[in-house]
Amino acid sequence: MGDYMIPVIDKKTTGERIGMIMKMRGVSVQDVKSYLSLGSVQSVYHWLEGLSLPTLDNLYILSELLQVPMDMLISGTRCLSQKHDQAGRLRLQYYLHLMQKSMAS
Repeated sequence: MGDYMIPVIDKKTTGERIGMIMKMRGVSVQDVKSYLSLGSVQSVYHWLEGLSLPTLDNLYILSELLQVPMDMLISGTRCLSQKHDQAGRLRLQYYLHLMQKSMAS
């Protein structure tokens, strides 16, 4: 295995990414709280500040609310092959195009 590192999720960048997509979609912290049936907005703020991550269930529901795949919400340290990384970039560009198109209509 040598220099292999276990990939981890970057909480700070993931929070920033969730916040950016929320802003692009016009979704407020209160909207997320209500949609996920959370007791308070504090959990959402903790996600956005990179202090914690949504549970897998909440991440799944959040991806539905924001109309993006779960992997678009997560940022991590996983090293991808160049071929896989290029496919991911193309997929991300396509998702952003769809988001911009839906926001324009």
